[in-house]
Amino acid sequence: MRLALIGQQAFGKAALDAFRERGDTVAGVFVAPEKPGAKPDPLHARAQELGIPVFQFQRYSSPEAQAAIQGLDVDIGVMAYVTQFVPQSFVKTPKHGTIQFHPSLLPAHRGPSSINWPIMLGKPETGLSIFRPVDGLDEGPIVLQKRIPIGPDDTLGSIYFDRIFPMGVAALVEAAVLVLSGRAVEQVQDETAATYEGWVRDAESRIAWGQHVDLVYNLIRGCNPQPGAWCMLGERRLQIFDARKITAQTFGSVKGLKLGEVGPVSGEGFQVHAQGGFVEVLRCRIDNGAKVAGKDAGIAAGTILI
Repeated sequence: MRLALIGQQAFGKAALDAFRERGDTVAGVFVAPEKPGAKPDPLHARAQELGIPVFQFQRYSSPEAQAAIQGLDVDIGVMAYVTQFVPQSFVKTPKHGTIQFHPSLLPAHRGPSSINWPIMLGKPETGLSIFRPVDGLDEGPIVLQKRIPIGPDDTLGSIYFDRIFPMGVAALVEAAVLVLSGRAVEQVQDETAATYEGWVRDAESRIAWGQHVDLVYNLIRGCNPQPGAWCMLGERRLQIFDARKITAQTFGSVKGLKLGEVGPVSGEGFQVHAQGGFVEVLRCRIDNGAKVAGKDAGIAAGTILI
């Protein structure tokens, strides 16, 4: 097939390589403009290395962007990790339209941070969707979906890098083949089942030690490695990454410990009391320092985290 790839970062680069390995022609690559001083985008760099035309537009609604996609004369457009708004005038230009990747089981978890939220909410399953982009956010008909179980100790990192990333690249190729062969069966999304969550930022990633240990642990898992669940260590900010949940029977105190109080400190890390047990912190960061093992953080038993 002859395609235009719209995307960025490592995921976009992997998609580019996957189509080329099949023998497909990537006629052009569209990437978001880089900020001054930023590292070269991996997709941008790979396309340049291969001699593929690269286009960068502040707005895909511009006449220049429309002329670029028309001039490529492609069979299909493939959107692999796109954060800019792409209008219908652009996505409908290829002969077979455009498909887009989204890392959730649509219509659930529309919007950004869609990998974080299922983990943070304690769900046993997530997935990915390949769909037809429309002007509404992640609302178009679904071409293909893949389901992915979430284990009790999975993190954002393990779900994305080990499963969603490789499965998503393969699914984009599979969906493009289905569309071009006329075998794609598109399903309209059920709006009654739709959910939308915004970015997971400071407000969403702050730990409340008064909550049940299950909720605290899910938050930490869903924010590891980005943006990092956090709390306050006196006047300093403590981010928690790798951790372990320890369940214990408690109604608010364990051996006199307050909620948020550091209890036992072991050779691996330190334990923090929450409702129903402890979170053992195995890797953390204080303020803007380096990530360190919990045992090396210098946080003593009796310290109160808030």
